[in-house]
Amino acid sequence: MRIHIISPSGAIDPTYIHKAAARLSHHGHQVSIAPHACGQYGRFSGTPEERITDLQQAIDSPNIDAILCSRGGYGLVQIIDKINFSSLKMHPKLFIGFSDITVLHNALGHFSIPSVHGIMCKHITELAEEAAPLRIMLSILNDEQANKYYIKPHSLNKNGLCSGIVRGGNLSVLYGLRHTPFDLPDTDDTILFIEDIAERPYHIDRMMNNLRLSGTLARLKGLIVGQFSDCPDDPLMMKDIAHIIHDHVDKYNYPVCFDFPAGHVEYNLPIWLNRKASMRVDHEGCCLHYDEI
Repeated sequence: MRIHIISPSGAIDPTYIHKAAARLSHHGHQVSIAPHACGQYGRFSGTPEERITDLQQAIDSPNIDAILCSRGGYGLVQIIDKINFSSLKMHPKLFIGFSDITVLHNALGHFSIPSVHGIMCKHITELAEEAAPLRIMLSILNDEQANKYYIKPHSLNKNGLCSGIVRGGNLSVLYGLRHTPFDLPDTDDTILFIEDIAERPYHIDRMMNNLRLSGTLARLKGLIVGQFSDCPDDPLMMKDIAHIIHDHVDKYNYPVCFDFPAGHVEYNLPIWLNRKASMRVDHEGCCLHYDEI
């Protein structure tokens, strides 16, 4: 596969890009690096114009099969409305990344383009060869779809069966996209996936209330709760983040899977977004099964 590495958000240590490129090349892929991927402009990898150019050229190129974002950070929201996605109809591509890359995943969802919420250059560089997040990502790059996950039971899970389009990503980033052209679609076919890092419990509660008050939670087909890492406890909230989320969705009649192994953690399994799946949650755990593309 012809993989192109870009940095549409934060600046990154170029060593991670070059080592990730070498590792992917070792696995038989042709890897190229965008002109400004290794740059730095404040906290960003480049000026807005440089990041727009790198992303647009990658989208338009007929010689690229997959676009790997080097890292998240912050910055895609500054440029996403300047990007023209129309050439993807002629030259479709696989987009990979997480965290701030949620902006790009949501934009692609409006064109019904499947993408992968998964590891980026640092993890590709550092993970052991047998690590599941790397192994599964490599299988996806080899066009082996990774269509099914079995997740262990959790005490807060809500049992049930549903099918729909898996959408979402980082909760804070999704919150920043509310009521923009890149918001979650106003439909009733979404299995929502959420994760986050370094947010206080009352911030999570604020964002969940936004989803509740807007009617988004009521319209879901199902909910997948990923990892909420480095989020400090707040005794004054009188409940942890998992219970905050649980209490917001407990009244709805759809399945909920807690503790899905995806997010800002080392064991970050790839999740297909903007793609139809079925989800079953019962006493044995959760089965997430994607339809064939």
